[in-house]
Amino acid sequence: MNSLLFGTFLGGMLTGVPIAIAMALASLVYISVTGTIPGFAVIHRMVGGVDSFPLLAVPFFIYAGNLMNSAGITNRIFDFAMSLVGWMKGGLGHVNVVSSVVFSGMSGTAVADAGGLGTIEIKAMKDNGYPAEFAVGVTAASSTIGPIIPPSLPIVIYGVQANASIGKLFAAGFVPGFLMAVFMMAMVAYFAHKHKYGSDAVFAWSRFGKGMFELLVTGIFAITLYHVWQSEELGGFAKFGAPLIAALVIDKVFRLEAFMALLTPVILIGGMLAGMFTPTEAAVAGVAWALFLGFVWYRTLNIKMFTKISFETVETTASVLFIVASASIFAWVLTTTQVTNDVAQWVLSISTSPWVFLLLANGLLLFVGCFMETIAAITILVPVLLPIVLELGIDPVHFGIVMVLNLMIGLVTPPVGMVLFVMARISRIGFEATMKAVLPWLLPLILTLLIITFVPEVVMWLPDLLYR
Repeated sequence: MNSLLFGTFLGGMLTGVPIAIAMALASLVYISVTGTIPGFAVIHRMVGGVDSFPLLAVPFFIYAGNLMNSAGITNRIFDFAMSLVGWMKGGLGHVNVVSSVVFSGMSGTAVADAGGLGTIEIKAMKDNGYPAEFAVGVTAASSTIGPIIPPSLPIVIYGVQANASIGKLFAAGFVPGFLMAVFMMAMVAYFAHKHKYGSDAVFAWSRFGKGMFELLVTGIFAITLYHVWQSEELGGFAKFGAPLIAALVIDKVFRLEAFMALLTPVILIGGMLAGMFTPTEAAVAGVAWALFLGFVWYRTLNIKMFTKISFETVETTASVLFIVASASIFAWVLTTTQVTNDVAQWVLSISTSPWVFLLLANGLLLFVGCFMETIAAITILVPVLLPIVLELGIDPVHFGIVMVLNLMIGLVTPPVGMVLFVMARISRIGFEATMKAVLPWLLPLILTLLIITFVPEVVMWLPDLLYR
């Protein structure tokens, strides 16, 4: 019977059936043939799979990312990064990585980063004489930072499936995300030295100083806002109205380019850390802030653009949640038929060492990431692997970051790597050339994966500090 379930699922995938439909179909066929589970359970479990308050964050994070891309926020982020690191050798490569770090605090998806910032970055790098392959490689690799540094859609999905603290998971992503950025910038420096790439902006204290000043002002404002939001003595206007007015005055007086855009991750992450927002409410706040910037402050949005963005968000959300719903029934069937227990016993019979399990899990997740969409992989595999994780005493928060990074690597590996398809479309160099361009950039990703897998303190240091 289990072979019927998996055979139908794999058969559907091999014949080109969308993965979400293949999972739902396999579950329905299994239930119909065995007769051990009522047929209405399919619809019941699919609805139950998406009937979750934390999952409300999904459409709002997608919405916020789309609004940021369309409102010209990404251009301001790119210019800000240019002022900080554009003067270095291989400057636009470094700008590419820094821009992804900043944008990761707004969107939470690798595809949004690749499609939004990637369009700007690849064009700029080509115009400045960089080979298209180098531009594609660094852009694809840096886009994977997005779902590691919060907010992150895959982390929200994992937190819901694993019943883990999404706040802790968000905090756990910071250090690995910055570690990825450091390794990628080292890779850029290596290529710049090897191929003798120059800088892309003349170093000027005025421009560099302005960028550092914006960064300093944003940091001071973030710390102040955090303490204001934590205060129990201040009222609603003092917590929300006064900081907004202060931000507008600062931006206007000092004529800052990216300050208001940089406040997006400050609002989202600071609000969650200060206890002002749940992750779902933070996603709503991100949309509200993006609408304010687009319609009121920068005035780069109009009703026609807003309508188009809204429909695109509805379409993307529907596809994501349908995958979650289909994967939920598939995972439920696996659990009901004791497949998850059998897998757990088989793995534990090989070794009871957490390190051996993590090594095996990395191999499995890297393989699955090459063939399966991220959300579907998380929803299917968490019920299978989580019992083993708990049995071996591995922190689910630690394992969550390891799992998400594995699947992000899958986004830049064939045959189903979504980022590869986005890069091939943007760069127009073909899918095969895109794969070859990304290959060297797997090195910093794999190196980061090994470190966070076998040195869990790298992942757990910040959540342990913030959530004592």
